[in-house]
Amino acid sequence: MAEDQQRLNIVGMEREAMQGFFATLGAPEFHARQVLQWVYQRGVSDFSAMTDLSKTLRVRLKEIAKIGLPDVVSESSSADGTRKWLLRLVDGNCIETVFIPEEGRGTLCVSSQVGCALNCSFCATARQGFNRNLDSSEIISQLLIAKGLLQLSGHGERPITNVVMMGMGEPLLNYQAVISAMRLMLDDLSFGLSRRRVTLSTAGVVPAIRRLSRDCPVSLAVSLHATDDALRDKLVPLNRKYPIRQVLEACKHYLLGDQRRRVTFEYVMLKGANDSKDDAHRLCGLLDDVRAKVNLIPFNPVPGVGWQASESGALNTFRDVLLSAGIMTVTRRTRGADIEAACGQLAGQFRDRTQRRARL
Repeated sequence: MAEDQQRLNIVGMEREAMQGFFATLGAPEFHARQVLQWVYQRGVSDFSAMTDLSKTLRVRLKEIAKIGLPDVVSESSSADGTRKWLLRLVDGNCIETVFIPEEGRGTLCVSSQVGCALNCSFCATARQGFNRNLDSSEIISQLLIAKGLLQLSGHGERPITNVVMMGMGEPLLNYQAVISAMRLMLDDLSFGLSRRRVTLSTAGVVPAIRRLSRDCPVSLAVSLHATDDALRDKLVPLNRKYPIRQVLEACKHYLLGDQRRRVTFEYVMLKGANDSKDDAHRLCGLLDDVRAKVNLIPFNPVPGVGWQASESGALNTFRDVLLSAGIMTVTRRTRGADIEAACGQLAGQFRDRTQRRARL
């Protein structure tokens, strides 16, 4: 075990870092390309099986490096085809990853932190507290594990067509590791996804949104959930630091230079709180000069949370107001609620360093 801990885990290393690693071994950098393809495209976790590497190099790699992945603790399957995995990390903490199959596509919902520090009032992850950030290997491992298990169960060679950073945690509070993992998702030598098929969801960390537009401009989703700062302060406490207007300005900056792109605004529908016709009109005003798409999210039950789901009539009226204003609007279909895999329900298992659970 101690020997294994001393070996370098190459999972999560970007192409340039992998090339640097092989340079330290005195090996040509093209070996980095080969190993990336073996690991991410072929799912090989044993250096000895990488037959286009010399035998000497394979032996050396087994001595000093490893392809380390979290352990799969459990798998849950929903009646609608959604699958959720509980993954145990090396420190004993556990995270959750969700796969959502649809006709012609398969979306993996990936976690970026062990828990979450934002304390959004309608979210199960927030009630669990926060332990730590995931490193890039722990983020990208979720794709590797899910891809392998899905292939084994007959989902084809490319079961994951889309990735959403919408699992446990706030991705932009784990910036460097998330950027590194997303670059691997986009790299043609690894998963080869297009930027429009990788979506980062944030509660609105304004400075990081601006950085993201330079460093890795994937699709952006913002958890808005309210049309005024007073309510959003209660729903999304981060709003006290970055209020709605600042978030919207950052979103407009994010869209500069690409007239085809839109920011997706997530809006969880809460009965009697944010689902009135007046709320809908205010949302239209807020998004008037933003190229936007709105996802209306039916609230998914979370034990101990006082909010209730909007009635279908209120949701439909809200949607129709947005559509009449020319705003692309979709009511998100609830998936995986029977296995607590729906939006806002992921919890994992971990030590809560914030002591939030003890205070509830």
